[in-house]
Amino acid sequence: MPDYDPQILSLLGAMRPITLDEMSSIRLMNRIDTKFVCSKRQLVEMLYLVREKYYVQEVNGDRVSPYRTTYFDTDNYAQYMQHHNRHASRTKVRVRTYLSSGSLTFLEVKRKNNHLRTKKKRIEVPSLEAAQQVQGAPELVRERTGLDFLQMHPIVQNHFERITLVNMGKTERLTIDFNVRFHNYETELDRDTGNIVIIELKRDGNVYSPILSILRDLHIHPTGFSKCCIGMAMTDPQLKQNNFKEKLRLLQKINKDETYRIRYDEDIC
Repeated sequence: MPDYDPQILSLLGAMRPITLDEMSSIRLMNRIDTKFVCSKRQLVEMLYLVREKYYVQEVNGDRVSPYRTTYFDTDNYAQYMQHHNRHASRTKVRVRTYLSSGSLTFLEVKRKNNHLRTKKKRIEVPSLEAAQQVQGAPELVRERTGLDFLQMHPIVQNHFERITLVNMGKTERLTIDFNVRFHNYETELDRDTGNIVIIELKRDGNVYSPILSILRDLHIHPTGFSKCCIGMAMTDPQLKQNNFKEKLRLLQKINKDETYRIRYDEDIC
């Protein structure tokens, strides 16, 4: 399987950086999210095309940041089943650690409503292990989900690397996740997604986005993708997953798409 990571890093190195402080005005905590799934070779093409149209976030000199996220659920997988059964309104409870920022950790509760709006609330916690004991944590989870945080437990954890791009008008963020690896706490199974890339466009409403036409030209189309649910489906074959089978087949198809010769080798190597 070709290793595209050096080409990705080379392209990122040629882009103009933006700092966390400079990004503070585009938090987009109440937003519309659009997800796309592609291969690393398509990501190389995309980065080449946007290299003069977007900033890349830089943290401590790094333009690729490692993340660790642990998802909590109930004994009957209430949140997983919300997604599997295609409820318009659904929630996720997770603890995310920003490994490039001194292991900064937050308890985060995401809620998507039936108007496709995603709202996220979070509080800082000292660690994953202490998250359920932090003052205000059970209240946040109960308020946003109706669930008892103390009756929930870690289900699946993922590690991944993230690139964050910001358009020149600073009206949107584009997160790009790759090298995603999963660990299931109950089955003890580990899986990874190979050359899969998950792109998420985050903007406040249907404002103009320069990336959409580029993705369309590259035949990268919108598709729902939940790292939590896909990770659970990949690592626990006993879970109900009929409605995720098409997505799992898509991942297999994308991972086989490795016969493509990158058009911009001379420019980026």
